[in-house]
Amino acid sequence: MSTQQTVHLVWFRQDLRITDNLALAAACNEDDAKVIALFIATPEQWRRHSMAARQAWFIREQVVLLRRSLGEKGIPLYCLNAADFTDSVGTLVEFCEAHQVSHLFYNYQYELNERRRDAQLEQQLAGKVTCQGFDDSVLLPPGSVLTGNNEMFRVFTPFSKAFLRRLREIMPQCAPAPHARGPAISDDTPVEFDYPLQPVDTTQFPPGEKAALQKLRMFCQQRVQNYQQQRDFPAQDGTSMLSPWLATGALSPRQCFRRLLAEHPHVMEHEEGAAVWLNELIWREFYRHLLVAWPALCRHRPFIGWTDNVAWSHDKALLGAWQQGKTGYPIVDAAMRQLNSTGWMHNRLRMITASFLTKDLLIDWREGERWFMEQLLDGDFAANNGGWQWAASTGTDAAPYFRIFNPETQSTRFDVQGNFIRQWLPELSLVPASAIHNPWKWADKQGVTLDYPRPVVDHKTARLHTLAAWEAAREKMKDEQ
Repeated sequence: MSTQQTVHLVWFRQDLRITDNLALAAACNEDDAKVIALFIATPEQWRRHSMAARQAWFIREQVVLLRRSLGEKGIPLYCLNAADFTDSVGTLVEFCEAHQVSHLFYNYQYELNERRRDAQLEQQLAGKVTCQGFDDSVLLPPGSVLTGNNEMFRVFTPFSKAFLRRLREIMPQCAPAPHARGPAISDDTPVEFDYPLQPVDTTQFPPGEKAALQKLRMFCQQRVQNYQQQRDFPAQDGTSMLSPWLATGALSPRQCFRRLLAEHPHVMEHEEGAAVWLNELIWREFYRHLLVAWPALCRHRPFIGWTDNVAWSHDKALLGAWQQGKTGYPIVDAAMRQLNSTGWMHNRLRMITASFLTKDLLIDWREGERWFMEQLLDGDFAANNGGWQWAASTGTDAAPYFRIFNPETQSTRFDVQGNFIRQWLPELSLVPASAIHNPWKWADKQGVTLDYPRPVVDHKTARLHTLAAWEAAREKMKDEQ
């Protein structure tokens, strides 16, 4: 009497690769099991989460490439659509029944809605399908790096030191791609998403894990040693630009770590450029760990509760000027136009533009957080939320609320000759380098009319107004206590 073959299902989410995919590797551990894979698009959920049309396109293209890679291994990838997370649970339960799935493998997502969805799914599959999840999108699992009181760190620097100690103990390895499990499968069925799709420049952002690994290798071999010196200058090719692949899971943090270690064996002993980039990977981990420790971060709440007392401005005209890159501050406007045009923004510019919105315009950080998610090819909730709360002084940060970037100072420091500004603001192409950071001062002296807006606020005045608003919020907190 023949026994029924065990069926292992891999549910792909933000882990669109076959190399170093912990759920896929575990599903393929049993040689006799039949392995199948599934991707479920949830367009209504994506709308609620403000996913950029560019990122949806990038995901779709990577799903197509993933299906091809899995097909070469004899593993079919089914692509289904469900409206939102609730519907996706029902869709997956039905799929498991139809395909007689015995084991479900997936990689954890740490946002609150995603964790609730997975808990609901495991509840519905209890007693029918064995579910197994993995900490795949992090170097170390949330909850594994804690203070001496077994609490999550609230500040990055002590977290990073503890993280490095733990990382030296664990030294996570990469899981290989699975062996072929049968004849190759060819499936050219179009992958359809009921969601706006906006193509990106594939010469700069080619989809797929092969492209990601190639970019990672080149960065670690050729540019990471100069990362510390060049990373803050947007006109230079000084950053890795790997965030789109990390955000969608075409690349894993373990692959980044192991490649960095292979090219720079002393990175754990603070080798200059490589160690600084490793520290950026740890920032990414920090924000993910925070989501698990403080789920309220997923519900638009500030990490520092009393900062909700700040009397934010609701000036739609100022918000629109910032969104469209028409504030009259060249470095801010060039950065916003880069974002709106490409779906990517240099990290230094993310800090400058976020500070300008929250500190110069005194507009709620959540407005900026949402706009970035609607535009970013590398939209990642944990990193985006963490970055915005850092800039707004509402998050985990040792620096207090009176840290306010001067946009002109930032511009003169990090785009000295205005090369980045001219790239995105062609209307300032004739302005000399000495005047590019404050073009109207020069234009008025020369009697020149610029096709460029005057500053929407005066920075010195805005700074004083913001400090007063924050001090009033602190006083209100004291009164409430």
